[in-house]
Amino acid sequence: MNKVNATASLSPKDYKSDYKPVWCPGCGDFSVLASVTKALAALAVPREDAAIVSGIGCSSRIPAYTNVYGFHGVHGRALAVASGLKIARPDLTVLCMGGDGDGFSIGGNHFLHACRRNVDITYVVMDNQVYGMTKGQASPTTDCEWEGSKLTPYGTGVSTFLPLGVALSAGANFIARSFSGNPNDVAELIAQAIQHPGFSFVEVLSPCVTFRPEQRGWKDIVRPAPAEPTSDPELAGKRLLGDDGFNMGVLYVGNRPAYETPIEAKSIRIAKIERAFSL
Repeated sequence: MNKVNATASLSPKDYKSDYKPVWCPGCGDFSVLASVTKALAALAVPREDAAIVSGIGCSSRIPAYTNVYGFHGVHGRALAVASGLKIARPDLTVLCMGGDGDGFSIGGNHFLHACRRNVDITYVVMDNQVYGMTKGQASPTTDCEWEGSKLTPYGTGVSTFLPLGVALSAGANFIARSFSGNPNDVAELIAQAIQHPGFSFVEVLSPCVTFRPEQRGWKDIVRPAPAEPTSDPELAGKRLLGDDGFNMGVLYVGNRPAYETPIEAKSIRIAKIERAFSL
């Protein structure tokens, strides 16, 4: 867990860049951006000590809209970059931002192993159950009966990817869900995720009002989870069996120690590596 500078006096506005977001009016990602800056300000993380990594997609634009170190990577590979950065620079607060397509489709394998490795990073996924940037195709989290895309006029016919269940079974150390329509709740969960050691996963339901206008109704469906967070993975799994995807809050708070670079690896010098590869 990163040390927090409690004496800093930065506001959420200080964490925003001068670039104006180009999301569609009404997109939930505006709110998530505000929540990220609120969380960093609440924790008083110095801007030079924070880094935000992303892949490809609407949600992955966030590094450009923040005033901290950022890396806009390629599709599905953000977690690999974020994990490597944290291992190389354990002093940094590293957040990884993405969407359901970027994170659970082409990036699905990285998601599994990031949970398993338990590197101390926070992964925030803005889930709108559609590929918004590429004109509304079904994504891994799209309901199998959704007929809103010309590519799937009779539904996808494919089982829906369940992010929280996958994260739990793969070994994530902190698992939560929130709704972009409640930005203060999202900010609070992101702050908790940053403070918790190990791999923290926060799914944020973030409506795509352009290609999934029916998601405006989520504000009337989401509800606080009916139970307190648990550190028992078996109990968390049982709760997920009856979860409809609209229970908000922290599901699981694990106690697995975060991944650390082995001591012997830290002592290796570049010159020694160069000698090993010399001809």
